[in-house]
Amino acid sequence: MMKPVLEYLQGNVGESFVTRHFDYSYYPTPWHFHPEYELVLVTASTGKRFIGDSISEFRPGNLALIGSYLPHYYRNDRKYFEKNSRLKARSIVVHFKEDSFGEHFFKLPETEKIQQLLIRSMKGLDIKGQSNKMISKKLFELVEAKAFDRWLLLLEILNILSNSKDLVYICNEVITGQNPVETNRMNRVIDFVIKNFNRDISLSEAAAIAHMAENSFSRYFSQRTRKSFTGFVNEVRLSKASRLLIETSRSITEISMDCGFNNLSNFNRQFRKLYNKNPQQVRKIHSSYVRDDRSGAK
Repeated sequence: MMKPVLEYLQGNVGESFVTRHFDYSYYPTPWHFHPEYELVLVTASTGKRFIGDSISEFRPGNLALIGSYLPHYYRNDRKYFEKNSRLKARSIVVHFKEDSFGEHFFKLPETEKIQQLLIRSMKGLDIKGQSNKMISKKLFELVEAKAFDRWLLLLEILNILSNSKDLVYICNEVITGQNPVETNRMNRVIDFVIKNFNRDISLSEAAAIAHMAENSFSRYFSQRTRKSFTGFVNEVRLSKASRLLIETSRSITEISMDCGFNNLSNFNRQFRKLYNKNPQQVRKIHSSYVRDDRSGAK
């Protein structure tokens, strides 16, 4: 199998880890790795699962904890790739790092069992039996949870797993993804977007940074981030705009311009598409929380 590629899932503003409920015609991500630990629950589809040195079948209900930098790949059965297929490949995916819980959290004696769980996950862990049922239910709750409840729910999931007897090693050996060229290329592109999101960014500029032709870069980027390059740039812009709406009193028009949107109606449309609320609603909701906190403190 070819060298694994680096995958990058962008988090939302105000969140310390990533949670997604993916819905595809087939799983698009190639043989890959990432620095985050991953909890992945297959909710629809079948195929072969490649994790480290292990090859096995997956089906709905398959649940695994995959360690940091452990290469993996979920390949759907051939029928999912047929031209007129109406089949769906769905999964809940959680990406988190140790610092998602704070710099010194895993130095606490109370977290020793979770520390050991994360070490064990470097060989991949299949989650079976009652633990599978409990964690699967909580993952559906996690997708909908917000703010501190969300963080606390992930910690509860890890605590349950750290005490579970239903965990089975997936790999025979610890295998770490190594592809420095791939990692550096992707990091250069991401850094470029983060530094220049407030101006027009062309696909050709990003492709040049990656030293690739535009068509090749477009495929490369979508495979590794599960979104188009334009979609990624918009999410970076909207994440910054969301923070400015909450943290400043600047006008929505000014914020939209400063975040790279030259058209206010387009900004409003893209914002609603990502957050299911318009900018005015986000600012109003946050302001009401601040007022409630202040009144409660008196």
